[in-house]
Order: sequence, then C-alpha cells, then structure tokens
Amino acid sequence: MKNFSKGKIRFSQVYFLMSLVLLFIEILIGIFAHDNYIRPFGGDFLVVILLFCLVKTIFDLPTLTVASSVLLFAYLVEWSQYLKLADRLHLSRPGLARTLLGDYFSWTDMGCYTMGFVGIILVEKYIKKPQAMR
Repeated sequence: MKNFSKGKIRFSQVYFLMSLVLLFIEILIGIFAHDNYIRPFGGDFLVVILLFCLVKTIFDLPTLTVASSVLLFAYLVEWSQYLKLADRLHLSRPGLARTLLGDYFSWTDMGCYTMGFVGIILVEKYIKKPQAMR
C-alpha cells in the first residue's frame, strides 16, 4: 500500500470541478434544506465524497488510501462531538470552528459517512476505468 509521502502532487481538473459541484450542493443543503431527510443524511453522505475529491484534486494517491483516510477523519470529527470538544474548547455559537466541528454525536452520521465511503469505492471501481483503483 502506497503511503502519503510517496504520492505525487498534481492538479486534477476533474476532481476539482467535482469538488466545486459538491461544495455548491452542500451550501444549498445548508441554506435551503430544512427537512428531516436531505439535511441530516444527504449532507453527511456528501461531505465524505467532497473531502475525497478535494484530496484527489491535489494528490495522486490510491483511491482506497484517500477514501479510508477521509472516512477516518470524519469518524474522528464525529468522535470529537461525542467528547463535546467544541464546549471544552469554549468555541462560541455561532462560529465557523464550532460549525465545522459540530455539536452532537450521532450514530446515524457515522452510517452516512460510511455510505459515502462505499459510494466512492463503487464509483471509482465500477464506473471509472479499472486503473483508478490502483
């Protein structure tokens, strides 16, 4: 398995454009979706894919390495919510740092992150060229 220090730095226009589209969708969800389905589930599902695309924009690393790292990062952020890290750091409401860190732990969020990871693997393996899974 290739590690991050051996990855090539390069700019991928495809992943960059996908990142922009996903960021736009996330912003739309945050502004307009005040429901019980899209906002809580769709946003968490897409955020893992967005972070994956951002990393792949810059680094030419194996799909599984990047997807697993992003999933672990999402789990760590969720775990920090379980530990009430935002409160312990005295982050103010409303604030960017508190918004990014989040306020409460949810097993459902963990499931959505995992489904985003699965979506990445399926798209990269079965829709893109087989070399994409290097």
